[in-house]
Amino acid sequence: MKIIIINGPNLNLLGKREPEVYGNETFESYFVQLQKDFPKIELSYFQSNIEGELIDKIQEVGFKYDGIILNAAAYTHTSVGIGDAVKAISTPVIEVHISNTFAREEFRHHSYIASHAKGIVIGFGLKSYELALQSFL
Repeated sequence: MKIIIINGPNLNLLGKREPEVYGNETFESYFVQLQKDFPKIELSYFQSNIEGELIDKIQEVGFKYDGIILNAAAYTHTSVGIGDAVKAISTPVIEVHISNTFAREEFRHHSYIASHAKGIVIGFGLKSYELALQSFL
């Protein structure tokens, strides 16, 4: 099984950025642990702060992989283009958020991705990625 995690803007700052919201662990160290915990899954990772690069990656893997775990971060609430890219592909997508977006600012309550996703995992910290991975098994 081949699954990719795609992270959007500012998630490269995990471990440094707002630790009270996002925790102290970097995504890179968490990703290594995910690979150890799910050895039968060919797991890859991509992160970009640039909307077009995220769309390009979704289109690149969207017909080849068994699953995409997508945390589009702030683009979730603003990018029709990312929503359209998810709609256009055949690979199932799980939308993931580390924080509970419904407990935050009102503009974060809407997702342009959700209606095209297989499911959504919100608010379980980094464990949200593990829950999304388990949904593919």
